[in-house]
Amino acid sequence: MANVVLIGAGFAGQTAALYLGDALGKKHNITVINRYDVFGYTPSWVWVGVGQMEPEKTTFKLKPVYDKFHINFVQGTAKSIYVDDQYVLVDKADGSGETKVPYDYLLIATGAKLNFAGTPGLGPHNGYTTSICSLPHAIDARDRLFQLMERMEKGEKVKIVVGTGHPGATCQGAAFEYLTNIHKVLLKRGLRDKAELLWLSNEPALGDFGVRGLRVRKGGQIITSEDFIRAIFELYDIKWQVQTGVRKVEPGKIYWENYEGVEGETEFDFAMLIPQFLGPGFTYFDKDGNDITDQMANKGGFVLVDAIYGLDWDTLAETPEAWPAVYQNRKYKNIFAAGIAFAPPGSISRPFVNPNGLSITAAPPRTGMISGIIGRIVALNIIDLVKRGRMTHSERMTEMFAACIASMGDSLWDGSAATIVIYPVVPDPRTYPNEEGRDLFVTDMEMGLAGAWMKRMIHTTFMHKLQGRIGWKFIPE
Repeated sequence: MANVVLIGAGFAGQTAALYLGDALGKKHNITVINRYDVFGYTPSWVWVGVGQMEPEKTTFKLKPVYDKFHINFVQGTAKSIYVDDQYVLVDKADGSGETKVPYDYLLIATGAKLNFAGTPGLGPHNGYTTSICSLPHAIDARDRLFQLMERMEKGEKVKIVVGTGHPGATCQGAAFEYLTNIHKVLLKRGLRDKAELLWLSNEPALGDFGVRGLRVRKGGQIITSEDFIRAIFELYDIKWQVQTGVRKVEPGKIYWENYEGVEGETEFDFAMLIPQFLGPGFTYFDKDGNDITDQMANKGGFVLVDAIYGLDWDTLAETPEAWPAVYQNRKYKNIFAAGIAFAPPGSISRPFVNPNGLSITAAPPRTGMISGIIGRIVALNIIDLVKRGRMTHSERMTEMFAACIASMGDSLWDGSAATIVIYPVVPDPRTYPNEEGRDLFVTDMEMGLAGAWMKRMIHTTFMHKLQGRIGWKFIPE
């Protein structure tokens, strides 16, 4: 009987848990370790953050789902991993102390550790900005936004800044969606003329989103994601500033540096800035009790897998096989990582270091659909290993399809959404040498009401899928 342990119950972990429980749960021990007893549907926290969705519609309890799939649940915080003795040391959430959870196969799928401390003054707790990266943060952002709108209703004009709060941050798509939803809410309340909206980002170009931007073919012409996002911002009267790394935040002021090394400051009344994401930061020990964390994870805490690390960016950009295929640690082959938790071989967009030595480089996004796909791949391979002793599934991000729908208001009657389809996520210049590494037959960008319907449908279907309800496997990741 195999012991399969998963740390984390986000998109990657929950997807993997369902597949593992479905295939192995009756004959083997499947255990999920998670800090919270609920799953949170992260994409809809954008709507929570503008008051367009109730928080309880974005969560569900984990244990009833796991009971159906014969999965054990340990609520607590994983602290350290003993890779030779094969167990995870966990601080139990009920305060009863530590417990050892043994494993034969381990999947680390913790999602991101939010590094607000990486930017002094950033964040809702010890800083001066808001966040939508957790449900409590989204609720806090909603409340602060409502307070701001009360000031606006009294005639006060304000400045709202949304974007990235660290030179190495990712998740620009979520920030973009939040900004356009703020625009829509203000418009509905007749307050749009009272607010200046600014997009502040570490992207090398508008619409890059940390994936090297997009090109699509429309009516025989090539349109870039920079053209697409610029048109939206001009239509909505949103100003933008890219190639910028935020260094510090004080009350009402954001301090930054740009590509040229110029230092400046931006005033704000309300700011939602995405922090840098770090890996889970576990401590790893060998059989002799030696700390071998530097052999298992990179400096950011992300788990080293079957990628080719250490390539310069130009070589990496021409080497699709540098990206991991099975998300398996090379030394300890019973340890896997999925979603944000795995260490990528480098950035997708070209990195940049300014004259002051500051790296302003968007980290590669590995959330949402990408996390779900990787969670499925790892789960199927663990199932293979348990049943047949060999893996049969693989999918690199240079082979992976992804879709992103950024809503602009949640209304099914007058809402809108930017729908972006990208294939592959990481450009593959060998397969698509004349299309800058992507299939222009598949890659697409559209904006309109249909996207708003699709966004709402995806919320409903994924909440259905991730609870393991009837037909869950037919809903793609």
